[in-house]
Amino acid sequence: MANDNLRDFVLALEERNELIRVDRPVSVVHEITEIADRCMKSAGGGPAVLFEKPVLASGETCSIPVVINLFGSMSRMSLALGVEELDDIARRIDGLIKLKVPEGWREKLSLLPKIAEIAKYPPRTLARRAPCQQVVLQGSEINLQDLPVITCWPEDGGPYITLPQVVTRDPRTGVRNVGMYRVQVLDKDLCAMHWQRHKVGAAHWREMAARGEKMPVAIVLGGDAPSIYSASAPLPPNIDEYVFAGFLRSKPVAMTKAVTSDLKVPAEAELVIEGFIDPAEDLVVEGPFGDHTGYYSLADHYPAVHVTAITHREDPIYPTTIVGRPPMEDYYLGHATERIFRPLLTLNLPEVVDYHMPAAGVFHNLVFVSIDKQYPGHAWKVMNGLWGLGLMSLAKVIVVVDANVNVRDPDEAWWVILNNIDPERDVRFTMGPVDVLDHASRAFTYGSKMGIDATTKWVEEGFDREWPKLIEMDDDTKQRVDEMWSELGIELKPKDHA
Repeated sequence: MANDNLRDFVLALEERNELIRVDRPVSVVHEITEIADRCMKSAGGGPAVLFEKPVLASGETCSIPVVINLFGSMSRMSLALGVEELDDIARRIDGLIKLKVPEGWREKLSLLPKIAEIAKYPPRTLARRAPCQQVVLQGSEINLQDLPVITCWPEDGGPYITLPQVVTRDPRTGVRNVGMYRVQVLDKDLCAMHWQRHKVGAAHWREMAARGEKMPVAIVLGGDAPSIYSASAPLPPNIDEYVFAGFLRSKPVAMTKAVTSDLKVPAEAELVIEGFIDPAEDLVVEGPFGDHTGYYSLADHYPAVHVTAITHREDPIYPTTIVGRPPMEDYYLGHATERIFRPLLTLNLPEVVDYHMPAAGVFHNLVFVSIDKQYPGHAWKVMNGLWGLGLMSLAKVIVVVDANVNVRDPDEAWWVILNNIDPERDVRFTMGPVDVLDHASRAFTYGSKMGIDATTKWVEEGFDREWPKLIEMDDDTKQRVDEMWSELGIELKPKDHA
């Protein structure tokens, strides 16, 4: 599959009957959300949907079609990243981070392809005019309200750009960051940037504010599917998301210089909104917003972005998403992150066999972890280690089970957990940072966390009774039933763990 831009991906979905075109007018105010929500909550995540005649809040039909639920299934998420299954990417990363020092010339030669793979994906700047700049709007031509930006939920503060790649640059190192932050449209040439305090873009803004310098920002919509995903990935601050996207797609991302700043943006994007933040200005009210927790996040104050240009293709497609009560499309984006970054987690905690963040936990609320338990208290060591790793520090509840438990099956995980715990003995509480969106925390971004040790208990942990065996059928009987199964006339549907 060609995977250079959004239209390549849309075409690939259509060829696989995973995308539906809607040719009747549908309003960007609530109606697209309601349709998409019903799709996302159907079996397997529902189809992607392309609305060919979105109706603006003004009542006018927009010529720019809207596509939603692009990543809303396991198969589409894998297709977006060019793999059969997401763990294929994890295995590639695992092979790179476990490079050993070569001892002989044969080992040195065998290492060269892997070293070359790391080095060959930096973004490349186009010498010709980029597709994303076929149309350039500046000055009085700028009007964000001409774009089919959706208003998701009834109590939202306004229309929101929900699937952007927000490009900023570290003023000290020059390293680019690309984040997926929601952006509220406030006026024709003004929007509010919602980046939470622990996000890299917010750190860049604080540094620019301390210097008293205006901060250039580019809000990118579309481009290749791996680049869109990479904006949501929790990469370290010194890793360029477009380098990572190049690694995912095994080809560098083509870039071009923005029209009104020195930032580089993906050449194959559909639309780019260029602007700046002035640290001398007061913050603006942003929100409320129906968030991925399933509740509205309250209005708060965030920096305003002054739009200096809108550039786009001659026939752009506007990509968007919605968040709300799970399961939603963002579950599959989060699931990709869970699978892809497993090798980096096990690099720090090699005893971790697997982990899973179920949809109902909206990423930060619940993490199941299976471990190869080797000593008393091992579960507590893993919990504390996880709470010390990047955005895993925001995890509200971590549950640790033994290696044989399939943590990707929440029903199995809860069955084991609820059988294995003595609540007073096996539950611990601690304090730490929590997600900005956690409305239940005792203070803004600060609150308690819960760890549950649901592993088999050892004598040294104060358990002196006999631990029972699991009920399992013997292998001979299983084999005999496997051999006769086709004669039984019984068809069983596979269980959906998503």
